[in-house]
Amino acid sequence: MGATAAVNNHHHGHQVFDMAVPQQPAFKCFDDDGRLKRTGTVWTASAHIITAVIGSGVLSLAWAIAQLGWVAGPAVMLLFSLVTLYSSTLLSDCYRTGDAISGKRNYTYMDAVRSILGGFKFKICGLIQYLNLFGVAIGYTIAASISMMAIKRSNCFHKSGGKDPCHMSSNPYMIIFGVTEILLSQVPDFDQIWWISIVAAVMSFTYSAIGLSLGIVQVAANGVFKGSLTGISIGAVTQTQKIWRTFQALGDIAFAYSYSVVLIEIQDTVRSPPSESKTMKKATKLSIAITTIFYMLCGSMGYAAFGDAAPGNLLTGFGFYNPFWLLDIANAAIVVHLIGAYQVFSQPIFAFAEKSVSERFPDNDLLTKELEFKIPGFRSPYKTNVFRVVFRCCFVVLTTVISMLMPFFNDVVGILGALGFWPLTVYFPVEMYIKQRKVEKWSTRWVCLQMLSVSCLVISVVAGVGSIAGVMLDLKVYKPFQTTY
Repeated sequence: MGATAAVNNHHHGHQVFDMAVPQQPAFKCFDDDGRLKRTGTVWTASAHIITAVIGSGVLSLAWAIAQLGWVAGPAVMLLFSLVTLYSSTLLSDCYRTGDAISGKRNYTYMDAVRSILGGFKFKICGLIQYLNLFGVAIGYTIAASISMMAIKRSNCFHKSGGKDPCHMSSNPYMIIFGVTEILLSQVPDFDQIWWISIVAAVMSFTYSAIGLSLGIVQVAANGVFKGSLTGISIGAVTQTQKIWRTFQALGDIAFAYSYSVVLIEIQDTVRSPPSESKTMKKATKLSIAITTIFYMLCGSMGYAAFGDAAPGNLLTGFGFYNPFWLLDIANAAIVVHLIGAYQVFSQPIFAFAEKSVSERFPDNDLLTKELEFKIPGFRSPYKTNVFRVVFRCCFVVLTTVISMLMPFFNDVVGILGALGFWPLTVYFPVEMYIKQRKVEKWSTRWVCLQMLSVSCLVISVVAGVGSIAGVMLDLKVYKPFQTTY
């Protein structure tokens, strides 16, 4: 998910444009909560959603469809998109607490949970969300290092004319990525630099489009659609493996759709009237339609090109060898995108940790005292404190070490998708909606909503178990810290 940054920085980024309007009386420049007038429309909201969604989730879709086959694969994708669409419409009614036109605004998903459902559920939601962000940081470290390695391997492969298999370890690349992130994590307000989200969006479209077009070219070259109706056959994998992998594929697809967390922040950029929830419902319909078509294309073309042998990560699985420079561009784009995305996803964790510490130990100089460093060439001194430097370094080191222990892109993505899908995409939106709209217990609507919630819980649990089983099976084959590809 690329463009959470785009959302978080709208308070910073668009003010330039708002100020250019001829000065009307003061109240015209501000919204009802005293913030600068929001200017977003259906189109900007859709663009934000699409850039937030189309990210590294695309890469594992061909593999997921290969586990499920031509019938179940697209069907499951359609199912997930419909559930996401429905829960997004429920969520759009939660932007304002109480009344849809004049109720108090919630600026983030967490604010909505706190103001509608109260403190205890807010804590649980926070825990899940921070766990999810932590996991994303690990997933991104793995994906970025695999892509760096793929560039190195494809060039080595090209030099030797395909004779040398070029086995190498992913660890040095994870360390390079980690060091880069340690440096970037010390930049204050990194996630609010306005051009980061634009770069992320351009990069994710670049590599998704390259993956899609290579798939189409490969299918044309084969002259036949590979793959089978029921997916990978028993024989190529054992009966139990087939079951685990099917479950894991559910998690991978869920991960590709896991963006309900940023919807309220995107809604907070939209102007009214008409009421924000109306605009947002249009925007979610449009953007989910576009992303689903795009996902279907990427996943189906990848599967059609490789059949049951579809690699776990479309661009690094070496189904494609030539044109090798195009693959290098795609993998470089992935690395650039993930370097920025890692920061965007870990900033909320940094902010939370630093806030908790300063509240708990307000008098401890070591933890809260701001130190200033003069950097030659910069006008303002660089401010930081000991806790920030130490905590951010330790966080990055921890994610890097965990990535080296289990460098399995699909499994990690599956676990993340499973962890985030039910609670964040289904349970909380349903609960908030029931509370907001005062849906009566045991009424038809209440029963249907609960059935939706329970069935999604089952999918989440199954996908989580499948992915964890996948990690266990992979760890039997690989020694930690010694993985070579």
